[in-house]
Amino acid sequence: MLMFLLRRFGIMLLTALCLTFIVFFLTNLSPNLEKLARSEGSVRMSDEQVATWLKEHGYAQPLILRYGEWLGVMPGWTLEKDGEITGRCISSDVPAAQAPRFCGILQGDWGDSTVFKRPVAEILGRALGATGWLMLWVMIVMVPSALALGVLAGMREGSRMDRVLSTIAIATTATPEYVSGVILIVLLASATVGISPLLASMGLIEGKTLFQGTATSAMDDITFWNFALPVVTIALYGMGYIARMTRASMTEVMTAQYIRTARLKGVSFGQVVIRHALRNALIAPFTVIMLQFPWLLNGVVIVETLFNYKGFGWTLVQGAGNNDIELLLSCSVVAVIVVLVTQLISDIGYAFLNPRIRIS
Repeated sequence: MLMFLLRRFGIMLLTALCLTFIVFFLTNLSPNLEKLARSEGSVRMSDEQVATWLKEHGYAQPLILRYGEWLGVMPGWTLEKDGEITGRCISSDVPAAQAPRFCGILQGDWGDSTVFKRPVAEILGRALGATGWLMLWVMIVMVPSALALGVLAGMREGSRMDRVLSTIAIATTATPEYVSGVILIVLLASATVGISPLLASMGLIEGKTLFQGTATSAMDDITFWNFALPVVTIALYGMGYIARMTRASMTEVMTAQYIRTARLKGVSFGQVVIRHALRNALIAPFTVIMLQFPWLLNGVVIVETLFNYKGFGWTLVQGAGNNDIELLLSCSVVAVIVVLVTQLISDIGYAFLNPRIRIS
């Protein structure tokens, strides 16, 4: 197990370096840098002024050197002009005499956002906290519901229950989030259509709508009424896929020889499902469930934008739409780490669920 973990950590480190370098290369293409210079300086800057601005801000150096500075494995650039020293590690709070040589991701310096005019670490901290709560409640709703649907459908293949539950699972997966989200808003959070006007006319609800159509207030105070719709929107989309995988795995396990033997020995159907079939049937869905974490982190863009919930997805959209290079790079680091860590946990979970699986 120790050698397996060491090898995986080595592969994870190499993968992280490759992926972050690719993102760094794409975000630091010449058109993006020119757009950054004009947005930070002036839109009327000439090409010579753009080149001067890029040189004064450290963007004129070779790409691999700037990647090393951003990563924190190479000293930050410095420039002396008119007796004043500027550099990557020098700021109004940190003068040149006290500035460290290295100030990159490895040192905890994530840079400053050119859009929000604040440290990226502060922005990401708040955004990840908001998305973390969203992911938590989505998993709480989605995973048990999906597993229950899959197990119930797979227990008796071809039955009426199997057909009904499989149809529900396919329908939820086939419906995009921007469609189900709008439908839920119209049905439950509209003051003119849906069930809210009917409930309001009967005096069953205090306000005009049953649920809130925006989750902005959930950034400060999460309630059932302002958080249920985005949670259900995401959970519905991911639930069908997990349910289908669970159903297929459960169907395969229920036809195994040891299940038939247990039934012939007189073990009740419920005991066969819970004690013998369920654990082996969860091996394949476990991987799918672990893949939901990186999907949730990066796939909440539509839902967070639709419900105006300023989490990681919303922040990523703002960074991409406004050419915020430092924010985009930091978002890529977080996304890469989440994907790699969840994959490692998934591999370890394989061995835990089925001890017959050998790590080679």
